[in-house]
Amino acid sequence: MDKTITRYGIIGCGSMGREHIENIKALPGALVTAIADTHAASLDAAMALLPFSPPKAFSDHKELLASGLCDAVVIATPNFTHIEMMRDALATDLHILVEKPLVTRVEDGVDMMRRAEGRKGLVWVAQEYRYMPPVAEMIRMAHQGAVGTMHQVAIREHREPFYPKVGDWNRFTANTGGTLVEKCCHYFNLMDLILKEKPLRVFASGGQRVNHLDESYGGQRPDILDSAFVIVEYPSGARASLDLCMFAENSVDNEQIVIVGDEGKLESLLPSLTLRYGRREDWGRREVWGQPSGSGKGVSVRRVWDTNIKYAGQHFGASYIEHQHFLDAIRTGKPAEITLEEGLRSVATGLAAHRSIETGQAVALRDVLPAGW
Repeated sequence: MDKTITRYGIIGCGSMGREHIENIKALPGALVTAIADTHAASLDAAMALLPFSPPKAFSDHKELLASGLCDAVVIATPNFTHIEMMRDALATDLHILVEKPLVTRVEDGVDMMRRAEGRKGLVWVAQEYRYMPPVAEMIRMAHQGAVGTMHQVAIREHREPFYPKVGDWNRFTANTGGTLVEKCCHYFNLMDLILKEKPLRVFASGGQRVNHLDESYGGQRPDILDSAFVIVEYPSGARASLDLCMFAENSVDNEQIVIVGDEGKLESLLPSLTLRYGRREDWGRREVWGQPSGSGKGVSVRRVWDTNIKYAGQHFGASYIEHQHFLDAIRTGKPAEITLEEGLRSVATGLAAHRSIETGQAVALRDVLPAGW
């Protein structure tokens, strides 16, 4: 094997695992050499993506880890299995890219962090939303002072219901950690990244209003919520909000991310890949009555794309960019851009939101995370 080629193993060959395969196929200097899954149909579907360089297939992830065929592994199994996969992977020197959400329980994330101490291989939590071209550009601009001091981040996702999974494991909170963990840990990670702070307190309201109400699995009805409002407070006084609706698939731009500061505003819209930016006007000097506010005057609008993306896939090229960064870190010895701590904190924010919905009270992150966080 050419030593300039980084060899990848894929553990979990469902839809997201196959998305990783497609990204690695498009990545120069990378090759999928092994795949593992307990579901034969998923293995077959993954193998079909690699007809010209068939990988070794395993039904047991431990056999893949011990095979010597890989330099790095991607873990894309169901959420509740991440802890088992990671305990075994962390016992090796392999580089690891583990899908979000990192865990479904805080104690499992703490266990992972303890096991990762002092190991040689890189450990990276997949959070591709920060790499979407218009999102990455708006964050860059905000951090360079384009909107002044940031005070509010608002994220809205109005989308279709959860996709089917093998055995429909994602229909139950016990398997996913809850919708605000499974789906929204991306957004909570983005909030922290944008504001450069750690969350202090969460208040949420939500429920299961429309989706999966007529489904039954062994006499059990799915219990995942399909809509919620979440407010996250930060030590500086800045706030972030999430507006989630999963029965709103008739949206044009189903994802909108807004950053507002004392000097301006940035908006990122997906899937149109639009970035809007405007500076505040001095409304106190206006002498012309009747002129409509919010007219868009002075707002620049542009489409943001990265022409180096070789596979756009399901996430507007973000997974490809993340894989570029992951591979570069492997080869240069750079640290992970998304650490286990960041991955766990985004999960904890989602768990705090679920607890807030259950209790009707605001929930402090200190009551969810271990002491000292």
